[in-house]
Amino acid sequence: MRDVITLDGPAASGKSSVARRVADRIGVPFVSSGLLYRLATWLAVRAGVQPLEEARTLALLAGHEVRLEPHLSGNRVFVDERDATVALHTDAIDDAVSNVAALSGVRAWVNARLREIDGPFVIDGRDMGKEVFPDAVLKVFLTAEPEVRAARRVGERDADLGVVADAIRRRDERDARQTVPADDAVRIDTSELDLDAVVDRVLDLVAARRADKR
Repeated sequence: MRDVITLDGPAASGKSSVARRVADRIGVPFVSSGLLYRLATWLAVRAGVQPLEEARTLALLAGHEVRLEPHLSGNRVFVDERDATVALHTDAIDDAVSNVAALSGVRAWVNARLREIDGPFVIDGRDMGKEVFPDAVLKVFLTAEPEVRAARRVGERDADLGVVADAIRRRDERDARQTVPADDAVRIDTSELDLDAVVDRVLDLVAARRADKR
């Protein structure tokens, strides 16, 4: 089994926050798979390729050497040995990344790059445990009621609760095929748990897996 811990779940389930804290507590890097989708989007935007032009986007990706390096201090993304990390967080990328990430060819490209990374690390996503790292040492699937996830997101930004809840339900429908837990994933409903409690529960699972390996 690869020394990888996966945290999957629907939008606003808290998986990124939990993954970062768990990684920090056990002293391994957190891998942000989203950076690779941002990188694909950045290349497309820079080349004037529309977000849904899959063939042209894949051709761009094939024409560059891309590497994601996870460190305890954070993730860096390199394109042809150039550090492009800072360029990936702009309004233009924010607006287009969800469309690029929906392309099956791009998802396959991202998953292939992720499999090239040596463990140990903690990674979050929607199909990390089921599709990308089926041999992960621990797979966790976080979920919560849509209203709970909406309330958490409203707490992060100025938005209407009803509007956010409807958006999350629509996002759940779009992501349904990628948001399926692995058969051996441990499911945690976080609806009535705060962040610290979820992190502690995952850390308990990590400790149990380590004990089993001795």
